[in-house]
Amino acid sequence: MIYLWGAGRISTNVELIIVFKQEVIMSNDSFSNSENIMILACSGGSNVGQLSNQTAIDLAREGVGKMSCLAGLGGKLDKFVKAAGDADKIIVIDGCEVGCGKAIMENNGIENKNYLLITDLGIEKNKNFDLVAEELEKVKSKAKQLIAS
Repeated sequence: MIYLWGAGRISTNVELIIVFKQEVIMSNDSFSNSENIMILACSGGSNVGQLSNQTAIDLAREGVGKMSCLAGLGGKLDKFVKAAGDADKIIVIDGCEVGCGKAIMENNGIENKNYLLITDLGIEKNKNFDLVAEELEKVKSKAKQLIAS
């Protein structure tokens, strides 16, 4: 069990203290710690975009892989493009058929064998940002299957 505590300062005049307690649980799934697995997620303005993002966060917390910045790749920022090129395995999780994550990978010439499209799992896109636990578990399970293959 790992507890993380944090605080921050916005400016010299205004202090914002954010204290949070977070329990990080490592996964029992069989993912090699020696593999460099990159998790990239859509964070679009819909339920499926947010499911994608939350899935990536949860997988990173569980030790399945490391979440990286899809927008950084989209902006063709060297640090992110290099990190993607150095990854042993990448999973891109897109929320809907627009396929922003897939397009970003293609535009950077990065091969993507592990692609998950949430709407292909029978989850309909809508503007309700309240995530459904069963849908989140469904997406996480499919993502883990893809990574393990």
